Amino acid sequence: MSLPLRLPQSAPKTTVRQALMLQRPLFIRAAAFTFVSGLLMLIPQWFMFEVYGRVLNSRNEITLAMLLIVAIGAYVIIELLDLVRSRMLYRAGQGVDRTLRQRVFDTAFEANLRKLPGGSPQAFTDLKAVRDGIASPAVGAAMDIPAALVLLVMMFLLHPLLGVMTLVAAALQATIVWATERRTMPLLTQASRAAIGAQAYAASMLRNAQVVSAMGMLGPVRQRWQARQRQFLSQQAKASDHAGLNSTAAKLIQTLQGSMLLGAACWLVLHNTLWGGGAMMIVASIVGGRVLAPTAQLVTHWRSVVQARDAARRVDLLLSQFDEAPRAMPLPAPKGVLTVEAVVAAAPGTNLPILRNVSLMAKPGEMVLITGPSASGKTCLARLLVGVWPAGSGKVRLDGVDVFAWDKSELGPHVGYLPQTIELFDGTVAENVARFGSVDLDAVRAAVEQVGLLPTIEALPQGFETRIGEDGAVLSGGQRQRLALARALYGQPQFLVLDEPNASLDEAGEQQLIAVLQLLRARGATVVVIAHRSSLLAVCDKLMVLNDGQTVAFGARDEVLAALKKANEQARAKMQPPPGALATVPAGAVSRGAA
Repeated sequence: MSLPLRLPQSAPKTTVRQALMLQRPLFIRAAAFTFVSGLLMLIPQWFMFEVYGRVLNSRNEITLAMLLIVAIGAYVIIELLDLVRSRMLYRAGQGVDRTLRQRVFDTAFEANLRKLPGGSPQAFTDLKAVRDGIASPAVGAAMDIPAALVLLVMMFLLHPLLGVMTLVAAALQATIVWATERRTMPLLTQASRAAIGAQAYAASMLRNAQVVSAMGMLGPVRQRWQARQRQFLSQQAKASDHAGLNSTAAKLIQTLQGSMLLGAACWLVLHNTLWGGGAMMIVASIVGGRVLAPTAQLVTHWRSVVQARDAARRVDLLLSQFDEAPRAMPLPAPKGVLTVEAVVAAAPGTNLPILRNVSLMAKPGEMVLITGPSASGKTCLARLLVGVWPAGSGKVRLDGVDVFAWDKSELGPHVGYLPQTIELFDGTVAENVARFGSVDLDAVRAAVEQVGLLPTIEALPQGFETRIGEDGAVLSGGQRQRLALARALYGQPQFLVLDEPNASLDEAGEQQLIAVLQLLRARGATVVVIAHRSSLLAVCDKLMVLNDGQTVAFGARDEVLAALKKANEQARAKMQPPPGALATVPAGAVSRGAA
């Protein structure tokens, strides 16, 4: 069961770093194996030295065979150690993903719900980049540095001049790494942001493909996407040019170093100052190259380092928006006593109030109908009632408990919600109705039958096991709305909020909806319905009229209708233009506290 999320009370810790620290034993073991593997890379030089110094002098074939066996065994061990290291780093990446995945999913979901930054699929792409970055060659190169330092000491032992030459080359490569970071990091960061923007724009275009095609918008939309794509590619090309130049320089230094060390060692041999004599010339050249290999590889793969680091920062920024709330004491199932106490609310991420000082009350077995013109705040109120949006001030309570703070995994089974925009998911009919939980086929069938959709579902190729596609693509608009209504009814919830439940229904469908509402009232459920049509007036107990985010009227249906009728008659008597709809009656025409 996932924990609810809340805004943090203090600055959170770096969550990705904490996840990495949990994998520290794997990193330590991987580094130890890398160190041993790096030292074993001296085997080829040792083998060469022994062949020149021992086998050629003794001309002993048995010695050569034994040396070959030792060398081959060392090579096998090196490869096995590298394999084990790569598996450990892969497991460490999986461990970080396992630690963060639920929190990232919940936080991205909550951020999307509240219209905060990070509420997009990019969060999952970033988590994948962090996971893959842990097992990247750049991490392996960084782990090779301790063994490279041992080889550097070995170069000083061979001769101080060789050690100084190797140290200078290593310093040059470290400078290249620093230059690569300084020059490519800003460009790669900008390219990453541009790529994310282009991808998000393309996803939005694809989601609205029907509108784009029908209204001839493809050309302009494509041009806007291409402009974003060009910006991304331009920044990436600049970063690639800098990184490529630095990588070439690093490799050039490594290549030149081999020849320069060979020449210097030869000069030392000529002066009889190189330990080991002429055989050590090639050894010094190869070992010096090994010292520079990790930094050269770091420069080559620096792009992956920057991308993984930027992804980790975005994940940290996303997770810093919320803290996990402490687990609250489980609450009993709600009975359905709804109270809305002078709420003021705005859309998440904005400060412009949509609702101002709105109050209502409903008891089990009552149906409240909320009506009013477009943009009067009805859908905002629906989202507050089910706890999707928070109230800026005031409270929405169910049985005296703040709905927004109530753990939705606990409250959700007792709530039926039909949003204004129908949201169905790729899955079977039964899975969608059962809210993707454990499917009780009898309860699914009962809910579908209540909304009059049973014959349609049974006529589908696989019945309740038919996959409906993303957004219910295989169904018509009316069928999607009925299926979403069946989902709201599943499990006989005690509290239901239905936003425009008859928007896509024909006359028969609307009659079926009225019958459902009557059944809900009869079994004692608390029902709030938002609608423009007056056909649902006959089955409601209370009526609320909203206009411009304020309550025009609220109370018992007949009392509100009588008061509105009287207000209309008074308006006509004063020769004022009659209002076009119930919701246009001036605020204050009816007592807002009437019940």
